Amino acid sequence: MAAQIDPAERLLNLVIALVNTPGRMTKEQVRRSVAGYADAPTDDAFERMFERDKDTLRELGVPVLTVTDPRHGDDIGYRVDPDAYALPPVQLTAGELGVLALAAQLWQDRSLRTDSSRALTKLRAVGEAPEASDLVAGLAPRVRAGGDAFGPLLDAVQARQAVRFVYRAATTGEVRAREVEPWRLLARRGGWVLVGRDRHRSATRSFRLSRIEGTVRPVGEPGAFPPPAPAELDEALATWTAGTERLAALAVLPERAGAARARAVVPDDDTPAPPDLTDVPGVERLLATRDLVHVPYRSTHELAEELVAYGDAVVVLGPPELRAAVLRLLRTAATLGGGGDDA
Repeated sequence: MAAQIDPAERLLNLVIALVNTPGRMTKEQVRRSVAGYADAPTDDAFERMFERDKDTLRELGVPVLTVTDPRHGDDIGYRVDPDAYALPPVQLTAGELGVLALAAQLWQDRSLRTDSSRALTKLRAVGEAPEASDLVAGLAPRVRAGGDAFGPLLDAVQARQAVRFVYRAATTGEVRAREVEPWRLLARRGGWVLVGRDRHRSATRSFRLSRIEGTVRPVGEPGAFPPPAPAELDEALATWTAGTERLAALAVLPERAGAARARAVVPDDDTPAPPDLTDVPGVERLLATRDLVHVPYRSTHELAEELVAYGDAVVVLGPPELRAAVLRLLRTAATLGGGGDDA
């Protein structure tokens, strides 16, 4: 015996059928050709199912029209008005695509991975020019997947439920069980990080998801611990935002790298000193066709990952360590992950 079709799938099947019918569909045609309605065991059960579905669609804003045959007034059919139901052309700015890219990045570790990737690809395709992807590159976090730990930890953060997992320490290599009250998940320095309170140490700690081994298991009931105080959370996050602020000097093609330009500053007494470009080869030639843009940053690796995504739209002029980091990433990409020598 075939499995019954889920009601939501049946509704979708009905919408597709009524949108694509050349004229109208009678109840008999719906029962015979739309998947899901054959599950009704009797005529009365089908009538109730169809009427309920029709009302649900109208409540959702789907314009289901009742159509009669002028030759036979009692012959009633149904269709969806395509003009009333059609969406206007999708016109998304690069910034709006960037926000969607952020959400899709989160979905990569969850059950919506395939659907979100396909949808984002279709939305990016509506961009009017290649530079429309620049802001997406600047906004979307380029981080490695959080693996199987990501989903349970995200649920635990939202539910304020403690978790237990096995963790391998970066400094000592020690592997031990940890019990943590999870506060935040952060995309930092190329990967996902959990910030929370380690119950065994009675202190705030950070855990890279890539160092979690095995399964993350919930402990106790949801809502078992209060949210951290603002000062406590700020102190915990300071580890990932601290560092000396510096200025990057970038040669940027006109109207490109919008996200980087949005953070640009004009060097003055209130900003760090810009890099000295005196000895940079070809700087005058580059700046003849490009804009000189100064962007403040703290993490060399994070900014390098962003700048690589802009391709040839951005050339790093300085500092030397940022330029070297970008070159390393480009060489790695060119060798399909084979790595390259330090610049």
